[in-house]
Amino acid sequence: MAEKTRRIDPEEVETIRELLRSNGIRATPARIAVMQELRAAKSPLTHADVTEKLVPLGFDKATVFRNLNDLADADLIARTELGDHVWRFEVLDPDRPAGEKHPHFVCVECGGVTCLDEMVFTSSSKRRAKAIGRITEILIKGHCTGCEATISK
Repeated sequence: MAEKTRRIDPEEVETIRELLRSNGIRATPARIAVMQELRAAKSPLTHADVTEKLVPLGFDKATVFRNLNDLADADLIARTELGDHVWRFEVLDPDRPAGEKHPHFVCVECGGVTCLDEMVFTSSSKRRAKAIGRITEILIKGHCTGCEATISK
């Protein structure tokens, strides 16, 4: 089976270089590759997900792990644990206030993770939440449509 050729977008590479430099970290080939994978992802990726793509390109697992953590420490990506003891990583939204994350849905059957759009609370929910503290993350668990279809049969 023919291996897919990785396409490199010079404009994206330069954007990532500038982003890294403006956050005070070196723009190494490994960091650029990790950021490319995370920017292309539709949902948060685990270390295993990222290494699956980057090891064949010559990056080792330890380098990928170190760079994921370096990028998280530089506040360029979010490191999130969604209740299954697995760290997942995703690019931070620069328009979102620091420390706030978008909601996620985790399927309790297959473990799939889906990023959700903004959630709107009722006035009553907002009052109750304010009495507790400031909400920074929302995690919803359930059965994804694929798993729900197999359960219903």
